[in-house]
Amino acid sequence: MLRNGGLLFRMTLLTCGGASMLYVRWKIMGTGPPAFTEVDNPASFADSMLVRAINYNYYYSLNAWLLLCPWWLCFDWSMGCIPLIKSVGDWRVIALAALWLCLIGLIFQALCSEDSRKRRILTLGLGFLVIPFLPASNLFFRVGFVVAERVLYLPSAGYCMLLTFGFGALSRHTKKKKLITAIVLGILLINTLRCVIRSGEWRSEDQLFTSALSVCPLNAKVHYNIGKNLADKGNQTAAIRYYREAVRLNPKYVHAMNNLGNILKERNELQEAEELLSLAVQIQPDFAAAWMNLGIVQNSLKRFEAAEQSYWTAIKHRRKYPDCYYNLGRLYADLNRHMDALNAWRNATMLKPEHSLAWNNMIILLDNTGNLAQAEAVGREALELIPNDHSLMFSLANVLGKSQKYKESEALFLKAIKANPNAASYHGNLAVLYHRWGHLDLAKKHYEISLQLDPMAAGTQENYGLLRRKLEQMQKKDG
Repeated sequence: MLRNGGLLFRMTLLTCGGASMLYVRWKIMGTGPPAFTEVDNPASFADSMLVRAINYNYYYSLNAWLLLCPWWLCFDWSMGCIPLIKSVGDWRVIALAALWLCLIGLIFQALCSEDSRKRRILTLGLGFLVIPFLPASNLFFRVGFVVAERVLYLPSAGYCMLLTFGFGALSRHTKKKKLITAIVLGILLINTLRCVIRSGEWRSEDQLFTSALSVCPLNAKVHYNIGKNLADKGNQTAAIRYYREAVRLNPKYVHAMNNLGNILKERNELQEAEELLSLAVQIQPDFAAAWMNLGIVQNSLKRFEAAEQSYWTAIKHRRKYPDCYYNLGRLYADLNRHMDALNAWRNATMLKPEHSLAWNNMIILLDNTGNLAQAEAVGREALELIPNDHSLMFSLANVLGKSQKYKESEALFLKAIKANPNAASYHGNLAVLYHRWGHLDLAKKHYEISLQLDPMAAGTQENYGLLRRKLEQMQKKDG
């Protein structure tokens, strides 16, 4: 009774635990299955059931091979990494035939062997090998990958059991036990080394993505990730090459088009950037980031109406999009639609209170239009939210200086310079403040620092010249 009661308790605990996990999954993801695309799992979108069946079985054989020889490892196997088998004449059919011959042999031994111990071990090993893999098999529902090494973690337990049993049986039926031992130790050593090498590749994105090229050279996502990594490091020329290859391998790869368009925009290759981004939004009309980037390019091309329409389309597809409101504000500022620009930037800061660029542009626009009191209020509000932003300190300091609040302006300029001491404009504008305030020696000092940092600053050169003439006149009077 006690043993049965303990078993009942464990089964109840497992059932409750499983039900809880399913409930949490349902709360997070909802009742519907995830939406996958053809590039995630091409075989599952094939029209022919025969093509689907052949390719699913080929995927199983690839997984079996990765268990047997984990040399071809890749962080992503989608996007053309494994071309579809479309006819039985494809030589890769041999792989799935070999898989099923091995499985049928093992199943036959597990069911029909006279040795009960052998049947139990084989049944348990096959169970551990096959059952955990079933959710990834595409038999019950479509999965979002072709091959995923992570789904082999649990099946590897069954594989290890079968391998151990096989080597044990082999050693009992041969006299060359030392050879068998050497083979086992060799396999362990090779796989340990492979594990160390693979772990090293996962230590950096650069190594991980580059290692995938030799395994899946036809995978557009591999080229995309290498390109993105290079772009993040500032190597735009190499990034362009990989992005172009990603688009060539997958002509509907909108994220690669978007990133390539961004780089071309920065390099002022605006026509090609517009073509790429226009194609991206044609392929995926709800791609908000591409709509925004298209708007930026159109704005640079002085196509203001088209840019405004692109920005609003981006906002329609992503309601909470502060960066798009910021760029929309820049468009309105270029068109001298000052109130619309201020409203757009205010929307950006409401959605993202730490959006310093939007705050800065509001302060500068209000300053330039003579609304000093409003500019000061916005600047103080921004610094309450982002107290350590030196660019906001600089903008507010300019406003306070024009309002003749010299002491407070000086304190903000000095704080901004402490945060960013190599900004020539910070020293130059502080010098202008001292010039107005009558602290001419300090003005001279900061004009000179500013010109050391940026000798070509025309405004600073002119103001410095005026100051020097004034100092010379004062010396003549004193003399």
